[in-house]
Amino acid sequence: MARVQTAREEGVRNVRLKLLALGVLCLLPLSGAAQMAWSGQSWLPLGAYPAMSLITLLLYWQDKHQARSGAWRTPEKVLHAAELLGGWPGALLAQQLFRHKTRKVSYQLVFWVIVLLHQMFWVDQLMLGGRFLPLS
Repeated sequence: MARVQTAREEGVRNVRLKLLALGVLCLLPLSGAAQMAWSGQSWLPLGAYPAMSLITLLLYWQDKHQARSGAWRTPEKVLHAAELLGGWPGALLAQQLFRHKTRKVSYQLVFWVIVLLHQMFWVDQLMLGGRFLPLS
């Protein structure tokens, strides 16, 4: 019986709600990256988000594994750099899958500022025509 409870505690809670939140947060970046690609500006954002998300997810997995085994840890600045380079969706997914870096308030504050920066960038590009951050 205890093993069943442990498995439930380790699983992701409110999966549908969290996937919905991830989807909503990804709408602006995905729309903006797709628009940039199809308008001929650049395909880089469209490829960077999935690639960096996968790399970031793997960095979180490695760090969680190292934390459990008492080995050398991945520095937080490396995780944040990967998030800033477009890996924040993978980081959000990894935080839930591995229950990693979810309780450290200072870490979460920086993480959510990074997510907010990405959202603000795409709002500027899509709705304000790049008024504050022109790309060309």
